[in-house]
Amino acid sequence: AGAGAAVWALTAWAAPLGWPLWAQALLTLALVAPLGPLLYRTVYQPLRDATVLVLLIASVALHLALTGLALVFFGPEGSRTPPFAGGNLTVGQVTLSNQSLLVILLSAVLMLGLYFFFERTMVGKALRATAVNHLGARLVGISPASAGMLTFTLAALIGAAGGMMIGPRVAMNYDSGFLIGLKGFIGAIIAGLVSYPLAAAGALLVGLIESFASFSLSAWKEVIVFTLILPVLLWRSLTTRHIPEDEE
Repeated sequence: AGAGAAVWALTAWAAPLGWPLWAQALLTLALVAPLGPLLYRTVYQPLRDATVLVLLIASVALHLALTGLALVFFGPEGSRTPPFAGGNLTVGQVTLSNQSLLVILLSAVLMLGLYFFFERTMVGKALRATAVNHLGARLVGISPASAGMLTFTLAALIGAAGGMMIGPRVAMNYDSGFLIGLKGFIGAIIAGLVSYPLAAAGALLVGLIESFASFSLSAWKEVIVFTLILPVLLWRSLTTRHIPEDEE
C-alpha cells in the first residue's frame, strides 16, 4: 500500500512536468505492475482450491468489473500514444515504420526471455510445476500463493508493455486488452498450451488471418478470427488420447 501511494504521488507530481516518453513508460509500468498481484490476492488466492468452473465465473466477473473501470478511466473513445521510435525503414518494396520494428524486436526479446526463464531458472521451473500440479508443488516446498503472485506480476508487466508498444499503431479502447488476450489465447490453443514456439507460430497465424480478413471482410474479421478456435478444438479433441480417471 505504501509503495502504491508513493507511485501515485510521483505520478500526480510528474504529470504536469511533461517528462520524456521513456520516463512516462517506466512510470506506467510501475503503476500497472502492482495490479497483477493485487488482483490475485483479492480474487484468486481465496479461490485457489476451487474448481475450474468457479474460477471461470470469477474471471468473468473480474473482467466485467475491470471493463467498467477502464470505461471510466479512458472513456468510450479510442486513443493513441506517441511512438517510441519515429520514421520509416524501406527494405526493397516494403516500408516499415520504426515503431513496428520496435514491436517485433520487443516481442522476440520477451519470447526468448520467457523461454529461458521457464527452462533455465529454478523460479520458472517452480511456476511450471505449480501449473501442472499445485498439490505436488506444495509437497516439494513450492508455495502456490507465491507462484500466483509472480505469475500475475509478469502478466501485468507484459500486458502494460504490449499496450504501450501497440498504442501508437492501433487506437486503444477500454476493451482492447480483452480482444487482444482472446486472440493470444487462440494462438496458445493452437499450440495445445504446451509449446512456446508453437504458440508464437499460432499467434502469427491468427495475425495473418486477421490481416486478410480485414482486407476482404473487415466487418467480419473478429468473427472469423474467433471462429478459428472451433476447428482447432475439434482437431485437438480427435488427435488427443484421453486417459480415464481410474488409470491416472
